[in-house]
Amino acid sequence: MKKFTFKGTGVAIVTPFNNKGNIDHKGLKKLVNHLINGNIDYIVALGTTGESATLNKEEKKEVVQLILEYANGRVPVVLGLGGNNTAEVCNDFKLYDFKNIAAILSVSPFYNKPNQQGIIEHYKQISNVSPVPIILYNVPSRTGSNLTSDTTLQLANEFKNIRAIKEASGNMEQCMRIIADKPKNFELISGDDNLTFPLMACGAGGVISVAAMVYPDKFSSMINHCLNGEFQKALKLHYQIMPVTDLLFADGNPGGVKEALNILGICEHHLRLPLYPPNKNVIDSLKKILNKK
Repeated sequence: MKKFTFKGTGVAIVTPFNNKGNIDHKGLKKLVNHLINGNIDYIVALGTTGESATLNKEEKKEVVQLILEYANGRVPVVLGLGGNNTAEVCNDFKLYDFKNIAAILSVSPFYNKPNQQGIIEHYKQISNVSPVPIILYNVPSRTGSNLTSDTTLQLANEFKNIRAIKEASGNMEQCMRIIADKPKNFELISGDDNLTFPLMACGAGGVISVAAMVYPDKFSSMINHCLNGEFQKALKLHYQIMPVTDLLFADGNPGGVKEALNILGICEHHLRLPLYPPNKNVIDSLKKILNKK
């Protein structure tokens, strides 16, 4: 297995469903192979894009077990494990066998809108129970609160098993502050596909991507060029990927990427309510671009 370094191209994988709303094993296997054959560096299970909010605990365990089985040690697997009830999140660690889990991705508490000290105390409890390294996840558009650069840096310095942050605030200044002042063994990971190139030019270590499900080869190549300091080569790929990325998020995620994967013949496009498919204009535009792929 590739050593997990918190660098490179991670993919927040969808959870494919069949037309009855059940987990689509065949589609998931095909998707995992598609990603690994496209040279991605690791897979993130049960993220927002994986529709974790609509999976029950048994289904979550099933998805993780299937991804580990299909990946078969070829790439590391990161587990999405977070929430807005600190005690319940800590208790949920008991659900999983962490033998083959490389790290967890843990979203900052949502809906409750805790202050910064509450966020610190939340992650302190998770740090105390986690048997694997932790990637913080800051996505204010979904959580309703921002994990500030000061809070991120405090967590990075105080807890040795907090090793990275997936930053999806869209705030470049905040990201640059973290990159400038972070400990040596801590990485900032882009959580926004279209900001990945500029963030890597500023010193980010990689991405946890949605668009890389559609273009794993191109996205991985872009990231590797950045890590090698080949920014002109990376810039060309960045602008090739952007039009599809815009469409993937134009009318809801993961609706857009599931439509794209369906067009590519990898898995079906079914979602669980309250998520709903994107509008016809988005679907037609995706077909127009991807049928030329």
